[in-house]
Amino acid sequence: MKNFSRKTLSGRITLAVGLAAAALAAGAQAQDAAPPASPQGAIVIPENVTMFGKNDPNIRRAAVVVNGEIITGTDIDQRLALILAANEGKVSDEEKQRLRMQVARNLMDEVLQIQEAKSNDIEIDDAEVDQAYARVAQQNFNQNPQAMTAYLARVGSAPASLKRQIRAELAWQRLLRRNVQPFVNVSEGEVKELMDRLQAAKGTEEYRIGEIFLSATPESQAAVFENGKRIVEQLRQGGSFVAYARQFSEASTAAVGGDLGWIRLAQLPPELSTAARELSPGQLVGPLQIRGGFSILYLIDKRQVLTADPRDALLSLKQISIDFPAGTSQADAQKKAGEFATAMKAAHGCGAVDAVAAPLGAQVVANDQVKARDLPGPLQEALLQMSVGETSPPFGSISEGVRVLMLCGRDDPKADNGPSFDELMSQMEDDRVNKRAQMYLRDLRRDAIIDYN
Repeated sequence: MKNFSRKTLSGRITLAVGLAAAALAAGAQAQDAAPPASPQGAIVIPENVTMFGKNDPNIRRAAVVVNGEIITGTDIDQRLALILAANEGKVSDEEKQRLRMQVARNLMDEVLQIQEAKSNDIEIDDAEVDQAYARVAQQNFNQNPQAMTAYLARVGSAPASLKRQIRAELAWQRLLRRNVQPFVNVSEGEVKELMDRLQAAKGTEEYRIGEIFLSATPESQAAVFENGKRIVEQLRQGGSFVAYARQFSEASTAAVGGDLGWIRLAQLPPELSTAARELSPGQLVGPLQIRGGFSILYLIDKRQVLTADPRDALLSLKQISIDFPAGTSQADAQKKAGEFATAMKAAHGCGAVDAVAAPLGAQVVANDQVKARDLPGPLQEALLQMSVGETSPPFGSISEGVRVLMLCGRDDPKADNGPSFDELMSQMEDDRVNKRAQMYLRDLRRDAIIDYN
């Protein structure tokens, strides 16, 4: 599944709680330069294993030392707090323990990335980290740095935890630009071939899918499957898919919350493509057994290749609403809603709707900048099938009142011509750089000296 990852080297910051992240990609070619790898050998494990000791999960290690640098229990707690906040605290104690172990591994990777950058004379100064911290606060939380700091304190985290991650990502990106990117090449012929394939696929459906991949051996299949079921249960109870993918997925897309980007189902293994075809946006399925383990899929969206998506239409709407007096029965509410809908249908266009609404005591609100895709699914479908001057079916509740939407205008999107030659070349280069980045980090892990205190 690692062939479908997406990421860029644009310098945007990704967060452990599943904040917005850059794209991640794959498809490295044999001729591209890569950090030297050690010889591969066979690891032989006997069939009948006798354990001569065991880890006690009740013993909490105070710290991990990675090549002499300490990761404290507080560091882990503060990063874990971000994930728990993203899931609104709906995490069992058992799940929390697994998350804690994954957070520790993420922090160890960050230490290795910063150390490797330093050994290559790459330092990220505090001013640059502070600027990135301010951007994250604004872009992801719509807050200033002071408000962001107060929020982190409320959820049990701290600015230092987030800034540590920012520093690691900035250092790693700069290191890749120096040591890997100059040695990755994409030919014009490769780009042209990809552009031709995109044009040939015009009109076919493509899917934006999130994946959590859990590796398994024949011996561990049952345990991994049960773990996958628990993850799915947490997600269906409102857990953040992005946060769980980042912490649990063993695919390279974990760094971007499991986002495979826009793909065609033929690119997936048959077991996954069959299941994905039945999904509607917002649904998930799994764990599904595939070669090497299990996958959990989440359909983020789907569209047609190089074809205008009606959901990108910009709508001009008027919302007409009425409230029910306290104590209104369901039967009375249904009757009043029906009368309200009938009266709205008699309004001939948006110019007349205010005059019709006034005698009913209805409120009218206008907005000419509504994107169809931002509306709830059923309402989105109804509005896209309406003509100008028509009204939607009534919707609402006894407590919140009933409302209808009248379509006053619609600007349809233009057909997407797809990425330009330069954009495709840049994406392919980034794909290959990040494939090499995975190998680079793997080697750093293998060579690290790690002490658990």
